Amino acid sequence: MPTTTLESHLACPKCGFISVETMPTDSCVYFHKCAGCHALLTPKPGDCCVFCSYGSVKCPPVQESHGCCSKQETP
Repeated sequence: MPTTTLESHLACPKCGFISVETMPTDSCVYFHKCAGCHALLTPKPGDCCVFCSYGSVKCPPVQESHGCCSKQETP
């Protein structure tokens, strides 16, 4: 059974600065301030969080095939 990766390298699309971030398992991260240029990163259209848009690893719910955290289905 694959394990969930909680660390992702976020790459700023404006300046290219890469930061190593730990992803939460219980929520999405919709905003991230770049430490390099101070740009406010937001998800690309269709993505649920900044990790799915700019990270080296998708967010934990997507990794676990639960779908996007903002689009989870109600039973």
